[in-house]
Amino acid sequence: MPIISSYYGIVIRMYFKDIEQHHKPHFHAKYGDSKAVFDLDGNILAGKFPPKQTKYVVAWADIHHDELSALWDIMQTDEDYFKIKGLE
Repeated sequence: MPIISSYYGIVIRMYFKDIEQHHKPHFHAKYGDSKAVFDLDGNILAGKFPPKQTKYVVAWADIHHDELSALWDIMQTDEDYFKIKGLE
């Protein structure tokens, strides 16, 4: 599962062809020992994440929503991907 972005200690990944488990476009976030799955709107689908880092993930997802949607489509049909800039 490639890393598509990282910022403030948060690592964002997206699996190739990963529609079956959560049944909607999503990405995986990790911060320390915390892991969560977020939809492209920043809602937590599974797992737990610290509140402060959740706010960062939600803001990042909002800023990069179009890129996340495009990347999701690419990764469902291809094994090529691009990275998305983190928060600054």
